[in-house]
Amino acid sequence: MKRAVLIAMAFTALAAPLRAEEGAYPSLEAWGEALFFDTNLSQNRTEACATCHDPAAGFSDPRETAVGRAVSLGDDGASLGDRNAPTASYARFSPPFGRTADGKWQGGQFHDGRAATLADQAKGPPLNPIEMGMPDVAAVAARLRENPRYVATLAALRPGADDAAAFDAMAEAIAAYEASDTFAPFDSKYDRFLRGAAKLTDQEELGRLLFFSNQFTNCNLCHQLRGTPGAKEETFSNYQFHNIGVPVNRAVRAANGAAPDRVDAGLLENPAVTDPAEAGKIKVPTLRNVAVTGPYMHNGVFADLRTVILFYNSYNTKRLERHINPETGAPFDPPEVAQNLSRTELETGPALDDQRIDALVAFLKTLTDARYEPLLTDP
Repeated sequence: MKRAVLIAMAFTALAAPLRAEEGAYPSLEAWGEALFFDTNLSQNRTEACATCHDPAAGFSDPRETAVGRAVSLGDDGASLGDRNAPTASYARFSPPFGRTADGKWQGGQFHDGRAATLADQAKGPPLNPIEMGMPDVAAVAARLRENPRYVATLAALRPGADDAAAFDAMAEAIAAYEASDTFAPFDSKYDRFLRGAAKLTDQEELGRLLFFSNQFTNCNLCHQLRGTPGAKEETFSNYQFHNIGVPVNRAVRAANGAAPDRVDAGLLENPAVTDPAEAGKIKVPTLRNVAVTGPYMHNGVFADLRTVILFYNSYNTKRLERHINPETGAPFDPPEVAQNLSRTELETGPALDDQRIDALVAFLKTLTDARYEPLLTDP
């Protein structure tokens, strides 16, 4: 954080004489925006941050692959990941990775929190061989120096910067852009409702009441950040980690060449975490723009938002037909990691009928930023 402040101060001091088109970018955020869309930072010059976090698609990946949109295609045109690219919307609100006052892991970036901050996260994809595929920091720095404006910007920030310093500056600039209001406008129908500028339908209002209920659902046990329902700038995640029993995405595993015994251990794959009791836990995602950023779960195993709610509901109902995945016509598959399930949270509340399930879906759609509302589909 201190380094980012120093960089911002450097821009404040130097921006005035360097605003020409061929000069340095006028702010760290402006440079970060350019970097976010720059495909030259990938090995084959085909992939940028914006490729997997497309601003036209809720900062998620809209590209179709052999397994739909469950996981992303790499810069090499062949590699497929094992996890769904999470939306970059509202990512700035996830606190740095660490423990809460009661000792629970919280925050960070990526599904397992392994990047402590936004800047740390920005360093990951360029060097990931199945994402942007650059071989090392020096190669990324060389690509940065191909761009005259980047060179001027680095000279303004860090005269004589070596490869590592240039790479760090790149990451901090991308983080500055991702921390901007472009990614978190808080202008959804729900936000407008809170300001008295919109009215929810009866179905949406029922969904809202159910979502924040301490009696009829378990949603807000994990998907509420602020202390009270209706608080401003609610991101709908407490950024903690839970194993909710998500099944393997078999189609993805068949397509991406993963080893037959591959198990996604979730939080336990974070190098800072060694306790086996954390296996299978995934960071609670924001629900902002959830209706337009499917498929769902950390591995994209469910295509439809209603299926997600039915999956949660399966923990609270004894009716056999409620244990059927409507996307397959078969029972929901068993958890990929069967131990460490968050049963207290999952089993809180009664089973939901169709009216209440549909109401929750309707409410979740109201969390869509205004720019993405045309992407919403009718039930």
